[in-house]
Amino acid sequence: MTDTPYLVHGVFWPAPPEAPGAPGAAPVLRLQAMDGTFTETALDDGTRLGFRLAAEGKSCLGHHRVHGPAQRDHILCKGRSPAARGHQCERCFVADDFRLMHDFHRGGGVPPGLRSYLMQPHWLYVATFASGASKVGTASDLRKWQRLAEQGAVAASYIAHAADGRVVRVLEDLVTRDGGLPQQVRSAAKAAALAAPAPASQLSSRNMALAEEARQILSSADEDGFEVVRETWSRPPLAGRLCSGTARHTYPHALDSGAHGFTIRSVCGSFVLAALDDTDLEFVLDLGRLKGRTIELGEHRSDVPAVQEALF
Repeated sequence: MTDTPYLVHGVFWPAPPEAPGAPGAAPVLRLQAMDGTFTETALDDGTRLGFRLAAEGKSCLGHHRVHGPAQRDHILCKGRSPAARGHQCERCFVADDFRLMHDFHRGGGVPPGLRSYLMQPHWLYVATFASGASKVGTASDLRKWQRLAEQGAVAASYIAHAADGRVVRVLEDLVTRDGGLPQQVRSAAKAAALAAPAPASQLSSRNMALAEEARQILSSADEDGFEVVRETWSRPPLAGRLCSGTARHTYPHALDSGAHGFTIRSVCGSFVLAALDDTDLEFVLDLGRLKGRTIELGEHRSDVPAVQEALF
């Protein structure tokens, strides 16, 4: 048992060092200690995770200064101010370089480091989640695989390779405008869908069809600096059980208070299939809801809810 408080920065999927961009190591829960140092807890099949919420509300996670495609500084928030915008206080939100990237393709100004980051090659993809809900999105060359892994995609296809981040965002807007694909699917919807995922073959077929429709739109785009591609994203093996039709329930406890403890069986994005102690029941929960919250790790356990297993 430990009473050391940690600020949760979220779930991250690292790229395998031997083959960047391919499935590899298990994801981690990244934690910031009070002295500013970081530690990571692996989230693998069989890992037991126990914690209790040690404070109310969410704290700011700081901001980034970007110096190039692979160079950035993560500047921690002084005093762990309460989060006001997403996972940042007002001061860190204004200071964050990444907030400027979304208007870059519309002529918005960006600092030199962020411009260097945005001018690297980018990928355009169509991602499909467990209910069939789908979106169009972008990923930098360096985060081609992780971007989709961290979003919790069940199936995904790359549809274009662009010379830079300006071009790829123009293409993204084009697919949204002419194809009707949104650029965001809410985390709550993703979690709810994983409680009863659609058959894998159905999701794969839907993704392939939507990707092909998007490619047709791109083929007539009045834009230079990209090529249409046909490439399938490889889902991490650790996500397999969570994306299958095995019996599971929605986790019944809110992650903003109390004590929790379970054994991880499968992970997709920030979503976990967890087994509770002394039961054969499995539950879906979103560890992304801990982002910005302060926890203490330890031998805690979740209360077992009264649930009725299906009789067929």
